[in-house]
Amino acid sequence: MKTRSPETGAPSETPWLTEEEQQLWRAHLEVTRLLDYQLERELQPLGLALNDYTILVELSESPDHRRRMTDLAAATLQSKSRLSHQITRMENAGLVVREDCPGDRRGLYAVLTEQGMETMRRVAPHHVRSVREHFIDRLDAGQIRQLRDALAPIAEHLRRLRGRG
Repeated sequence: MKTRSPETGAPSETPWLTEEEQQLWRAHLEVTRLLDYQLERELQPLGLALNDYTILVELSESPDHRRRMTDLAAATLQSKSRLSHQITRMENAGLVVREDCPGDRRGLYAVLTEQGMETMRRVAPHHVRSVREHFIDRLDAGQIRQLRDALAPIAEHLRRLRGRG
């Protein structure tokens, strides 16, 4: 189906967004940016960045509180280099340590320390309250179900594109 260019009105092969679709897309981008900003802001007084918290969650939910660095990079959507720098900062703070992978001389695990687990126990309630205040409590039960159901196929599609579906 040919659509018309929003600039010229000429026929185009590009499936331009309708006004309603564009409003949805821009609202999604704005909510994502604003929510990340607010959650980050509320973690800072607790001594963590949002990426730190994400890593702590991934490690706390992993068997033996450890993950291969390559798997952790994929799970947190970070490059291996960026994750390595982040883990160095977190090591310096006593939250994680790196350990060698048995049988793989080049492989490393990121491992949650007891201090890292205690930090999770201390910070998680604050973070959950922030998520509830700024996101969950803004929706009624029906909207929560609708939004979950609407986002699930998008997340599945994107996971498949990454080879993680």
